[in-house]
Amino acid sequence: MSRKLIKTIKDLEDLVEEWGFLPFFRGRIPGFSVGEIADPAIWYDEGDFSVWDWKGPVIQDLKCAYGKFFEKKAAFISREWFFDFANYRRDGYDYEGMIEDELVSYKDRKLYGLVAENSPVLSKELKALGNYRKGGNTGFDTSITRLQMQGFVLVNDFKYMTDRYGKEYGWGVAEYATPEWFFGDEFVKKTYSRSPEESYERIFKHLKGLFPEASEADIKKVLG
Repeated sequence: MSRKLIKTIKDLEDLVEEWGFLPFFRGRIPGFSVGEIADPAIWYDEGDFSVWDWKGPVIQDLKCAYGKFFEKKAAFISREWFFDFANYRRDGYDYEGMIEDELVSYKDRKLYGLVAENSPVLSKELKALGNYRKGGNTGFDTSITRLQMQGFVLVNDFKYMTDRYGKEYGWGVAEYATPEWFFGDEFVKKTYSRSPEESYERIFKHLKGLFPEASEADIKKVLG
């Protein structure tokens, strides 16, 4: 298992593929985050290179999932492992099934519908479509986070604003999509090929193998 510092975007991509799961920020399992194993020179944006700017390219290069997946914090999940992750987090449901069984709040259902109809869609465009503004609808951040935690929405890319000279500036703006749109037909074929319980056990054993020193309780809390 790799423990080397992340110094390049290739290092980051290799680790996402090797581990399958890689949170961006420090969590309850020591060493299990980009923040803990990235060279300080790229974490703190010294010079022209920053791990913060690599999120979009990594998503696009690997066609991996990225979103607030673990304890409402952002993480990469490789293509290989996301199908099991979505299966257990969805508890075997597709979104229509959850609606039929009345497991979805009105606010979440409304926002999911906008993402599904407009994938991929920038967060600021999504807010405009859903009238999330002063005097309008509320709860955007809560709903979009919950939809990611449930495996129904992910981040497709990060887009940067440009000035009149075409130079990018500021923080990247999240562009959301459904996994069905992002992964295509492969998603439905592979996601529901096991029971949610089997998917959970596969992920649990994998993380325990990566971090044998982590307690079972902490791994369970991370997995949700």
